[in-house]
Amino acid sequence: MAIFLSHNFLQQYGYDRTMTFPKNFVWGAATSAYQIEGAAFEDGKGLSIWDEFCRTPGAIPNGDTGEIACDHYHHFRGDVQLMKQIGLQAYRFSISWARIFPSGTGQINHQGIDFYSSLVDELLAAGITPYATLFHWDLPLGIQERGGWLQRDSAGWFADYAHVMTKHLGDRVKNWITINEPTIFLKYGSVQGIHAPGNHWSEKEYICAAHHVLLSHGTAVQAVRAASDAQTKIGFAFVGSAMVPASPADDDVRAAKAATFAVGSDLEFSNAWWMDPILLGSYPEDGRERYGKFLPAGAAADLRVIHEPVDFMGFNTYSGIKIAAERGGGFREVPFAKDHPVTAFNWYVVPESLYWTSRFFTERYHIPLYVTENGMSNDDRVSVDGCVHDPERIAFLRSYLTRLGDAVADGADVRGYFHWSLLDNFEWAAGMTQRFGLVYVDFATQERTLKDSADWYRKVIEANRIY
Repeated sequence: MAIFLSHNFLQQYGYDRTMTFPKNFVWGAATSAYQIEGAAFEDGKGLSIWDEFCRTPGAIPNGDTGEIACDHYHHFRGDVQLMKQIGLQAYRFSISWARIFPSGTGQINHQGIDFYSSLVDELLAAGITPYATLFHWDLPLGIQERGGWLQRDSAGWFADYAHVMTKHLGDRVKNWITINEPTIFLKYGSVQGIHAPGNHWSEKEYICAAHHVLLSHGTAVQAVRAASDAQTKIGFAFVGSAMVPASPADDDVRAAKAATFAVGSDLEFSNAWWMDPILLGSYPEDGRERYGKFLPAGAAADLRVIHEPVDFMGFNTYSGIKIAAERGGGFREVPFAKDHPVTAFNWYVVPESLYWTSRFFTERYHIPLYVTENGMSNDDRVSVDGCVHDPERIAFLRSYLTRLGDAVADGADVRGYFHWSLLDNFEWAAGMTQRFGLVYVDFATQERTLKDSADWYRKVIEANRIY
């Protein structure tokens, strides 16, 4: 495996420059409920598809689960103080739907609402702005047993949940994200079956469910708007394919942009199939030609709801794909060199991905953007001096943030950045084997240790610049 050498990498590609960000740029970190909360069976919480999936023998390495994870449910006050120590201006967290509606619908669990209300109060007391995500993969098992996203009724169930959360938190939470990474939870969970709930759907089933997820986003936007005031901002968080030009040549830039929004055979990672309906009000033409026959009845009329106005778009970017122009106007993927730097998760280090994704999305959609996730898994451990030294992560952040700053300087409308993640946590199908956090978590003792990267990030936030 290639090694990410910070000094050589930064110097070779010019990522050791200083970079100042706009005055009101938002610096934060992100987490998700199932990955950090624990307390899976406490205080009235219902089962989610991940609670069930983790019981499947062999599904997760070492039999890991999120039943305890970082035990954030019992440590949230201390975790907020860690956020304050890092200097975070904002914190993006997700709400466990099953903690609010144990069966997905019906009876409300007020203990669950009380937990998130206390978390929000703690954040505000620390001067940290909450960004609440309504759905980050942990579908209530009761919803799944009724057909999950294959059911058109899922849009109504999700809207009811969104309304309840806005009603109880909307006086203090002014930034809402409806759904996180539908491409991932549908592809890995219901096509490949390596994530919860472990299904293997047909192409028709996938496209039907994908449409219902988009419709659920739209009904949730309506529900949040109806229960909130004019200060409330609503968006969504998407991850797709980050295409970067193989060279600065105009032809390669045009090819990378075309590849970014093309709809091909890997629909799960298509940007335009997911974002065009929300932001432009229609499915892309090449996608309709290929997949339109699988859309459910009434899909065209649903676009009016899916296209409910949003205030921002979040995008999650970790790596990228190199694209070169082909003769005749096409494009092709260019493989990385064998010794190209990778993270501990074996993902390619591609700082340009933040630059070009920001640029291309701004040019197509003309909407404020937030980087709602970006970071790297690293082989972190506590040193003999009691500290966690992670120069690789610092180099990663410096390189990616430098290119993000370049994009902003070149006109990309990026308003903020949320590092993934605040804490080392349960990394889905990888269990506890991957560490993404600014904070090291000893899962046996729940002891937290700020990594060197947390201190570096604090200085970035204080100065509003990369140094």
